[in-house]
Amino acid sequence: MSYHIGVDIGTTAVKVVGFDFEGNVLAIHSGSYEMQHPEPGWSEQNPEEIFFAVVSNINAVYQQLSPAEPVAISFSAAMHSLIAVDEKGTPLTQCMIWADNRADAVAERFKQSGIGKDFYKRSGVPIHPMTPLCKIVWLKEKQPDVFEATFKFIGIKEYVLYRLTGKFVCDTAIASATGYLNLAELQWDKHILDHIGLSEEKLPQLLDVKAVVHLSKTDAGSLLQIPENTALVMGASDGAAANLSIGVFDEDVLVVTIGTSSAVRLLSNESIIDDQMRTFSYHARDEYYINGGASNNGAVVLNWLKNDLIQSGSEMARFLDQASEVPPGSDGLIFLPFILGERAPVWNAHAHASFIGLTVTHTRAHLIRAALEAVIFATYSIGKILLERKKVRTIYATGGFARNRDWVQMLSDVFNLPVILSSSEESSAWGAVLTGMLATGTPMPSSEKFFEMLTPDAERHKIYSASFDKYEALTDAMRKFFV
Repeated sequence: MSYHIGVDIGTTAVKVVGFDFEGNVLAIHSGSYEMQHPEPGWSEQNPEEIFFAVVSNINAVYQQLSPAEPVAISFSAAMHSLIAVDEKGTPLTQCMIWADNRADAVAERFKQSGIGKDFYKRSGVPIHPMTPLCKIVWLKEKQPDVFEATFKFIGIKEYVLYRLTGKFVCDTAIASATGYLNLAELQWDKHILDHIGLSEEKLPQLLDVKAVVHLSKTDAGSLLQIPENTALVMGASDGAAANLSIGVFDEDVLVVTIGTSSAVRLLSNESIIDDQMRTFSYHARDEYYINGGASNNGAVVLNWLKNDLIQSGSEMARFLDQASEVPPGSDGLIFLPFILGERAPVWNAHAHASFIGLTVTHTRAHLIRAALEAVIFATYSIGKILLERKKVRTIYATGGFARNRDWVQMLSDVFNLPVILSSSEESSAWGAVLTGMLATGTPMPSSEKFFEMLTPDAERHKIYSASFDKYEALTDAMRKFFV
């Protein structure tokens, strides 16, 4: 038996999944790692900790499926991370992740000067402190010794691949989220690099998402227990992989992913640039682009609510079940879920969370339901921008939230669209594997697998529409306090 391995390097955990050629999960292992906040607004991780989590979980899948051997290992990773490394690949910084807002002043300067709009039109990436573009400028200004000592600026997937192969390489899907890739040419943008004073030599080599690299005989490469000739396929970003995983390339389909953060994406053979710079456009694969937006605040909101605010010892599933005690609309309670600032469509690192409309009649169950609704409202505030451009008939739901049918039903009711639910939550790992199949000439699966459809309820949609109008008005009203 042969199989493919998909590696999804997420924000809080890595998932390594062994799939057969039809997409059935044969083995899955995961490992978590911490997010650190050493200064206000900073969010970073230890790249070595993530590397060893990747290696140990690949080995665990390989050992479980032995004596079968993988055809290839394909990679997916969260976007917008940045690590400065020296010539030997030794990190000079921690891994600054998408939630890191230390470069807020840089982003604001770009937006106020107007140069940010030019950068956005060239790269498809809205100006925000999450981007490696802004983080590099921050390093140049605040830690010039680190900037000068840097041999390469890379992200977490490039770090893992360097440790395994000895090569600094980056796929175009990950690169298109940096803020300094020219989206039309799929090359590093000389105009942007010249403006920020960054040499192209300080960036990794660009490769196609289907490019194959190989293990080196270094100590790091030898940590993997797989056969030396196993193909390592570059793969894509987690967002691109999640869209590619459903195997549908129609422009009338939205993909909504809610994990630690959340995102709404539409796959198209054209890049969509928004005049108000509210949405992104990234390369996915071949002639396809993903257009949409991401919110900082997905399941991280529920973790915060459960563990820090309410301090409940319940399992998450049981904790969230309490929301069913409350009717749609949470009896007038509105939550703005911006506990980590916000990306699309607010694009304000200083956005903060608020419960609005609390009365003596509201209970813990109301707080939970309002938070669940708020995460969906955040996705709808992105989705409705795309709905202005494209006629959408269906939503595909991916990510960890797909385990909670009530939450997915809420998505259907808010958008007033049918939602197709996959039996597999491992969409990014499977999307990476599909790219690996193309790269290695493996026959592609014959059809979509194990989908279930949820349909919207007209009465609930009416209630949610009124609640969303309040949510949007309150978000606009609070903008002047987001400082």
